[in-house]
Amino acid sequence: QVQLVESGGGLVQTGGSLRLSCVVSGSIWSINDMGWYRQAPGKQRELVAAITSGGTTNYADSVKGRFTISRDNAKNTVYLQMNSLKPEDTAVYYCNAAVRIWVPIGTRISDYWGQGTQVTVSS
Repeated sequence: QVQLVESGGGLVQTGGSLRLSCVVSGSIWSINDMGWYRQAPGKQRELVAAITSGGTTNYADSVKGRFTISRDNAKNTVYLQMNSLKPEDTAVYYCNAAVRIWVPIGTRISDYWGQGTQVTVSS
């Protein structure tokens, strides 16, 4: 069993900052790619930022230069530093991780999601 627990969401004014954290726990052999997605009301879930186990990052064009994704492999944690926040960043933010888990015959990679954390940016 693997759990992803997010924290750090909240209400902030335009131009403000927030830092999201996501801790992965459970029967983990290793964690591959990790990422943050968001879903605004009436819209599809979209990728915000992703990071490989080696530290290579990828960002949505809308957040480049404002958001920074990072990870601490020793703590099984991924972070999203969000600066210069805009009202259009308002959404529920979800953590995602591709986790190699133990199974009776060895290991396999499965995809896991957190429960989501609300980020609201007021104008």
